[in-house]
Amino acid sequence: MVAVAAVVTAAGTVTGTLSALSAAGGDGGAGGGRTDVARPPVTRSLRPAPGTAAPSSPAPSLSRSPSGSATPEPSPSPAPPTTAGTPRSADPAARLYRHPDSQVIDWVAAHPGDPRRAVIADRIAGRPAAVWFADFTPDTITARVRAVTSGGAAQDRVPVLVPYAIPDRDCGGHSEGGAPDLAAYADWIDRFAAGLGSAEVVVVLEPDSVAQADCLSDRERADRFAALARAGRVLKAANPKARVYYDAGHSGWHAPGKQAGWLKRAGAASAASSDGIFSNVANFHSTADETAYDRAVLDALGGPAGLGAVVDTSRNGNGAPADGAWCDPAGRRIGAAPTLRTGAARIDAYLWVKLPGESDGCKGAPGTFSPSYAYDLAR
Repeated sequence: MVAVAAVVTAAGTVTGTLSALSAAGGDGGAGGGRTDVARPPVTRSLRPAPGTAAPSSPAPSLSRSPSGSATPEPSPSPAPPTTAGTPRSADPAARLYRHPDSQVIDWVAAHPGDPRRAVIADRIAGRPAAVWFADFTPDTITARVRAVTSGGAAQDRVPVLVPYAIPDRDCGGHSEGGAPDLAAYADWIDRFAAGLGSAEVVVVLEPDSVAQADCLSDRERADRFAALARAGRVLKAANPKARVYYDAGHSGWHAPGKQAGWLKRAGAASAASSDGIFSNVANFHSTADETAYDRAVLDALGGPAGLGAVVDTSRNGNGAPADGAWCDPAGRRIGAAPTLRTGAARIDAYLWVKLPGESDGCKGAPGTFSPSYAYDLAR
């Protein structure tokens, strides 16, 4: 099998879920023969992480079932603001935060007469998705993160955040960029963490950063993994309710043992920095394949018994294309609705990390919303 990377395309100031506060997009995988060019230099000095704070409150209410049977969830819809004395929803799917600013929501509002609108509004725009932070803007990152986390906290919902600024990002591919060096990245992560608040939040830490580390030298790889381990410690120290997940690639990429070895070096087996792993970001592999793969990675990883996995199910309803196509491939469908209760052993959540309808670069410019692609995925 040809391994297909989960490479994520960042597109200028266009975002995955958030258009005003972050710059991100996402794509499927690129083939293994890509040329590694235009990578920024890596600086190897890292500040030590701030002191780790002891958790002062219970862990987030992401839950796993000891059984392997999945429990279907209804499609979540925005809830009215909570007022004193009003019971809050116990629906675990509804507890994920849907940020009100996104390209798909903007499109739905702007096209009331489009025949595709109802399907896109109901099956994509009405569901919570991750918010990406892919532009290196240290001066504003704390406020931008806080805007999302405070919005989630106000509704008693859990936002999903994606920091995506590691140096050498995407090994010089479509999503090259990020911080200029590891010292700058450490400062950016400190500022990112300062916006996390004190309520529940899920952090999908740096897609591709571990699985795509083949392009780095041994020294560069060690330095990146040290930076990721530090990042996890900083995030969890800043907010003990934050759940931080590390990049496991996907089931069509590295063998579980190899991926677990890298993950361990990156801090994913330490309770001080990690709650587990994530897989399938911006890719198409089936949930069954991903859950089996993630459990194998977790078994090889070791670490605390509570480590779990989250799976990006945004576009995996029909599984991966047989030919390995990654750029807006035809015949794909949205997958399981986002939920914090999967009913599957060791699987903490199904999340929409890549927002369905945002192009990989073939249905439109990378990271931009394509209503035709969204409709094909959702109908």
